[in-house]
Amino acid sequence: MQPTYKTRFKICCIGSKEEAQLAIRYGASALGLVSKMPSGPGVIAEDLIAEIADTIPPGLSSFLLTSEQTPEAVIAQQRRCRTNTLQLVDRFPIDGYTKLQRELPGIAIVQVIHVTGEESLAEAIEIAPHVHGILLDSGNQSLAVKELGGTGRVHNWEISRAIREAVTVPIFLAGGLNSDNVADAIRTVEPFAIDICSGVRTNGKLDEAKLAPFASKVATRSAT
Repeated sequence: MQPTYKTRFKICCIGSKEEAQLAIRYGASALGLVSKMPSGPGVIAEDLIAEIADTIPPGLSSFLLTSEQTPEAVIAQQRRCRTNTLQLVDRFPIDGYTKLQRELPGIAIVQVIHVTGEESLAEAIEIAPHVHGILLDSGNQSLAVKELGGTGRVHNWEISRAIREAVTVPIFLAGGLNSDNVADAIRTVEPFAIDICSGVRTNGKLDEAKLAPFASKVATRSAT
């Protein structure tokens, strides 16, 4: 069954106020702001994250991508950056979600699950009751230098679909997406939203020539 709602999209790795406004003009419902990471693209300073977050209009989501793994560190970082959504890109203690919700009322929590195999389904089922959304990506937390996003790799969408069918929270789909494969991704997984970084960039900069066809494909696929 096809989704009955319009598929949204989030543009990640926003690096400036100008990139944020460009993404918004093309219909992004969420913007991703990347704090310090062990690897991957798009990292910007926390003061710039706060500046960009302050320019995002009401009704849109500002995501702080954080690799911190303790509630105390995440709470402190959110208060510095002032986003309305947390994207936890690494594993996080189950009891930590309660602490985040208690100390940061009104701030949405999205947990990233890096889809590596069937075990990711069990991980999603365990985590879903504790968060507001799950983002499925293609990283690898087991490497000596962790990959926590921005890999440009596609993972197994059939596992992603199984996760989407098994949980009730919204699913964001990331990992190697671009204007050529996004329609297939939406058809296969039927996610709440698409998340993209490198697929709409050239030399690390948000590229309107790539963003325009991507946004069009998402809108066209959502309407069918």
